[in-house]
Amino acid sequence: MRILVTGGAGFIGSAVVRHLVHDVGAEVLNIDKLTYAGNLASLGSVESMPNYRFLRADVCDGGVMRQAFAEFRPDRVMHLAAESHVDRSINGAADFINTNVMGTFELLQAALHHWNGLSGEEKEGFRFLHVSTDEVYGSLGDEGLFHEMTPYDPSSPYSASKAASDHLAIAWHRTYGLPVVVSNCSNNYGPFHFPEKLIPLTILNALEQKALPIYGSGANVRDWLYVEDHARALHLIASRGRIGEKYNVGGQNERRNIDVVKRICAIMDRLKPQGAPHEKLISHVTDRPGHDARYAIDATKLRAELDWNPRESFDTGIEKTIIWYLDNELWWRPLREKVYSGERLGTLTKV
Repeated sequence: MRILVTGGAGFIGSAVVRHLVHDVGAEVLNIDKLTYAGNLASLGSVESMPNYRFLRADVCDGGVMRQAFAEFRPDRVMHLAAESHVDRSINGAADFINTNVMGTFELLQAALHHWNGLSGEEKEGFRFLHVSTDEVYGSLGDEGLFHEMTPYDPSSPYSASKAASDHLAIAWHRTYGLPVVVSNCSNNYGPFHFPEKLIPLTILNALEQKALPIYGSGANVRDWLYVEDHARALHLIASRGRIGEKYNVGGQNERRNIDVVKRICAIMDRLKPQGAPHEKLISHVTDRPGHDARYAIDATKLRAELDWNPRESFDTGIEKTIIWYLDNELWWRPLREKVYSGERLGTLTKV
């Protein structure tokens, strides 16, 4: 099995690559542009494996994508390359439109050209998995869950760009017959997470006795999914998901942002008591523009059809995550010092 993975040096992408190389035994081509959030250090455990290769390239470069397909001849594509941070999309929407929309278009075109050149079992077995987010659905009230038929209602430039790419992927199936499957996941967390997102930012700020920023009251709710559980789900969806269908992936771990931060503080109090109580570092800041109130995923379809269940609860996963960051300063320290030091993003000072 030859699998082409885009964005495989990112947070979720690197978890997918590690799973495919180590656990599945697939031959993997990882294509990544290596933007600020792409980090080859996340792939140290596979970089010397004979079934792994890396190509530094931009998915927006259609010619390079066609060449990669021609040379690697993948049986499957798992498309994860994307700009993903809502706050950055508020101040710099152009990068999100280019990568998430135009990049998806170019990759779909390259995949279609490749697929049209196949025949027999190769053509029948080819699959294109487009990996997306629950943020395309917009915001929930206090009750209810996102399901695969929930209408799209994106709130940010990021979620709008992902909604557009979802529509492109489905359209390439309906119009051209390309065997596409789409997944929409809830918020991921775990090892190798770039420290601009809530959980790694909170862990590292707590470790360094810096303020722990909470947007608004902290009442916004997210459904948290351990990244390695997500990687397993994506392999199942790409392998056995029904063509033309969507599958929601969620951890059934709804938490308010303030409760996530307080849980991290409690674990840090135990593991790093010299900084306790870490809750004293919590600082409420002006809310993010267009901040969705609640996300929650109904993953019934994924469980019923593909027999997937998360292995980690939030309590087990968050403890593993914190311990990983405490044990892996060599991975995150260069990012904190040279790439992103924890400053506030996503204000409306410029567009």
